[in-house]
Amino acid sequence: MAGMTIAGLAREGDVGVETIRYYQRRGLLDTPDRPNNSGSGGGIRRYGPDEARRLRFIRSAQVAGFTLEEIAELLQLDATDDRARAREMAAVRIAELDRKIAELEKARSALARLAHDCSRSDEGPCPILLAFDQ
Repeated sequence: MAGMTIAGLAREGDVGVETIRYYQRRGLLDTPDRPNNSGSGGGIRRYGPDEARRLRFIRSAQVAGFTLEEIAELLQLDATDDRARAREMAAVRIAELDRKIAELEKARSALARLAHDCSRSDEGPCPILLAFDQ
């Protein structure tokens, strides 16, 4: 019996079976036809290396912060080899990540300052709790 079941594909991509089905509903992954024979295949859909590669692509793009809509576009670009658009999308994503990093650094700095202020005295209300209460 060639190919993986949906459970095997899910294991290969380190996702749940429902995630595979969700990607299929979104058009990111194809749904293979069920075999019509009543032989040893039992009508179970089988997935091959192309589907596993595509699933890895989707997961890697998600880790990089792309939305599913952007991933759908990237998958189309993968088929056409449109490097200019892929670079443009990456540049936009990098700018968004830089903005988020700056935001997180600002939050970290503020929290560190509050923690320092809180450690200076055990009297009165805690500066951390006061800051969150406002």
